[in-house]
Parts: sequence; structure tokens; C-alpha cells
Amino acid sequence: MQLQADFVLASASPRRADLLRQIGCRFLVAPVDVDESVLPGEPAMTYVQRIALEKARRGWLVSPLSGVPVLGADTAVVAGSDIFGKPADREQALSMLHRLSGKTHQVLSAVAMVAGERQLLRCSETQVTFRPLSAEECERYWQTGEPVDKAGAYAIQGLGGVFVTAIQGSYSSVVGLPLAETCQLLRAFDVAWWRET
Repeated sequence: MQLQADFVLASASPRRADLLRQIGCRFLVAPVDVDESVLPGEPAMTYVQRIALEKARRGWLVSPLSGVPVLGADTAVVAGSDIFGKPADREQALSMLHRLSGKTHQVLSAVAMVAGERQLLRCSETQVTFRPLSAEECERYWQTGEPVDKAGAYAIQGLGGVFVTAIQGSYSSVVGLPLAETCQLLRAFDVAWWRET
């Protein structure tokens, strides 16, 4: 017997699903494909908001559960004026890690919930500081495979956590889903969470 779902998560990210399970949510995973290209001159916060909302809207249109709210999210690593998504290849990943080495960068996350004409959006901004990284350890890190599908080419909850010397803001946002903001949306849509299993 399939567990009842209170909402749909329009994301294939196992990290987002894990965070939602952590707080006791009941949901169905139904990923959607959206073009995540940055528009010319688009500010980073505007970008993550647009993508999160587009995922939620697209998820609502194709949802396998009629009438159930849909949650979409997007996370980007920002260094200076550059938005780092998932690296396309080894060279791009190593370049990202080099740019983040020994510096503080921003992690921006947006989360959106849509049900019909109703849509709400929340955002989170976190500062993350890296220690200096050598070219050799960046290469070794790439060889682990962990950076492949991570914004900014690192996972704070994985091996990449050893690069981080300080964080100011939301840890869960850096993982991929700001839980405080997500719970604000769940409450606004009368979606239960913290369920007993």
C-alpha cells in the first residue's frame, strides 16, 4: 500500500527528499525538466526564484496527484557576480573550486509552492567560507564523483564539508532546501509536517 502524499516534490534531488523526510513530510517525488539557463543580466536571487517557481508551476501542470500542492526549489552558488550551477565537466568543476578556495561565497536558495492560481515563494541567503584548497585535493575531490551534480561543485553534507571553515545562515539551504522557509510554505498551504511514522 502506497503512503499517502500531502504534496508533490518537483525535483529529482535525493538531498531535498532526505531533508523533507527528516522533518516527517509525506510527499511524492515527480521531477520536472526546466531550462536552468541564466538570462542575460539576471541577478542571482531573481534567477533562483524564477527557476524554483517554474519547477513548481510545471510540476502542477503535470502532477500525478490532482489538486495536491507542488513544491519546487532551486539553489545556486554565487562567487562575485558569477552564478555557479552544476559543473558541466571536470574543467568547470576545478575552476569553480579554485574560485571558491580561501574565500567566502553566497549560497542562494528559493523554494516555491503552487496549487492552481495560488503560488508562494520564499528565499534564503547563506554565506559559506572555504579554507584554501590545493590543486591536488581539488583533483582528488573531483575523482570521487561527488561534485558532478552539485551546485558550485561541492556537497557540504558530504566530502566537501572538509573545505568549509564557516557558515552564516541556513545549513539546509546549502544542502539544497531551506527548511525554515519550506515549513513556512507548508503551513501557508495547510500541509501537515512532523508526522508520526
